[in-house]
Amino acid sequence: MKKHRAFLKWAGGKYSLVEDISHHLPAAKKLVEPFVGAGSVFLNTDYDHYLLADINPDLINLYNIVKQQPEQYISDAKKLFTPEYNQKEVYLALREEFNATNNPYRRSILFLYFNRHGFNGLCRYNKKGGFNVPFGSYKKPYFPEKEILYFAEKAKKATFVCEGYAETFRRARKGAVVYCDPPYAPLSNTANFTSYTGNGFSLDDQAALADIAEKAATVRGIPVLISNHDTTLTRRLYHGADLSVVKVKRTISRNGGSRNKVNELLALFHADKTEIV
Repeated sequence: MKKHRAFLKWAGGKYSLVEDISHHLPAAKKLVEPFVGAGSVFLNTDYDHYLLADINPDLINLYNIVKQQPEQYISDAKKLFTPEYNQKEVYLALREEFNATNNPYRRSILFLYFNRHGFNGLCRYNKKGGFNVPFGSYKKPYFPEKEILYFAEKAKKATFVCEGYAETFRRARKGAVVYCDPPYAPLSNTANFTSYTGNGFSLDDQAALADIAEKAATVRGIPVLISNHDTTLTRRLYHGADLSVVKVKRTISRNGGSRNKVNELLALFHADKTEIV
């Protein structure tokens, strides 16, 4: 089966892991993703319906616009993918414009531009909510037209919402399966690259998510699959789940040479088969 790439670059994107993830996802009518990110799992699975959530309003705004008007969006976004826009001064001026505007359509156009022209495809905001990723200095940033069109077609089956994971879990119903790809638990105390949205995902969040996942499965009969780093902490948090280990290359690293393979954990909380009388 042909694999489909997301149209956004994304820290911790799951493109390389979709086969492993699909293999562990139970059959269901609907896939619920509280941390959709770039959407690689959504794009490479086949469910009747999808509920896709993220706490980044720019990301969800972009997805809803691409879903509603892909051709218009492509035509407008493509205008920024020319040599004259691939310059540091222009990038910084557009970044300033982005941080000053509340226009949803304009923000969606600029969000894709930054994703392809900014450093490492990062998505990062300062404490005031200003986008602050530096210019990437790429020779010819790729415009992902066919990837946007595929996403828009597949998005006909999807509902995109901007909310926290606890709210998304509350929306899940029996007959659905939940896949969680949270910001990862640190491999060490210094490796805390978890602040994708400006409000970091703390160790308390990791524990709360594990608790909600376990309850969804055992109390509400909704299976939940979570991916995370394989650490002592995550094994402890997911002690009630079936654990599988996969090796994956990490790509968020300043030094390309240090992109070693690390173990990744897939934790499946099974829906409780026993009826509570």
